[in-house]
Amino acid sequence: MEFKIERVAELARLNLKSEEKQKLEKDLGAILDYVKKLEALDTKGVEPTSHVLNMENVFRADEVKPSDAAEKALEHAPHADGRFFKVPKIVHRD
Repeated sequence: MEFKIERVAELARLNLKSEEKQKLEKDLGAILDYVKKLEALDTKGVEPTSHVLNMENVFRADEVKPSDAAEKALEHAPHADGRFFKVPKIVHRD
């Protein structure tokens, strides 16, 4: 398992200390043992789900409404040109 931990750490660009590798090896081993237990379960007749709870959309419906946000933002601009903020040119050539 040590090689796998080092490979995963390398892919994730992590510099792990020896004690961190040992802890991750133990944790990963526990996860894989649990997955083995789950694989042993008889799931025939169990309908696949993406969530164990019923999901309900809590967002409001999208509605097009008039907005004056741009005008309000431009009210506070030190300089504006029509519907746009006017800013000083900052491009420099070397």
